[in-house]
Amino acid sequence: MTPIDHHHEGYSISTDPAKLNIDVIHRYLSEESYWAAGIPYEVVKRSIEHSFCFGVYHHNQQIGFARLVTDKATFAYLADVFILPQHRGKGLSKWLVATIHANPELQGLRRWMLGTKDAHGLYQQFGWEPLPEELYQRFMQRHNPDVYKVPANR
Repeated sequence: MTPIDHHHEGYSISTDPAKLNIDVIHRYLSEESYWAAGIPYEVVKRSIEHSFCFGVYHHNQQIGFARLVTDKATFAYLADVFILPQHRGKGLSKWLVATIHANPELQGLRRWMLGTKDAHGLYQQFGWEPLPEELYQRFMQRHNPDVYKVPANR
């Protein structure tokens, strides 16, 4: 599908992968995020190549990002959502989440998931809610929290 761009007061959101600045994304994820500290550049690059990504820009400079791991039919996992600190407090996160939810390629998904430590209020505005107790029994994970600390064959 053709990339979609949205514009508002000097800011834009785009699904065009050619606009993504992997250096900015990697720097934030590896140095500032709590969820991907130390993530190698090549892992970020590969994750972007295999995801549906949304870049946030201020006068064509990347200032935010989100990516979806999705089949665009039934399921999406929202990951790596951020706005650089100097651009926060302007409603950009809300605009980004609204833009993602409105994307024509993502309509009719049965389940969306994400993990967050501190942004529950943002996502709840868009209908996200904690997993109900009965789903804790169904969902499983295989988690390696130290994967970025130990060299591995990638």
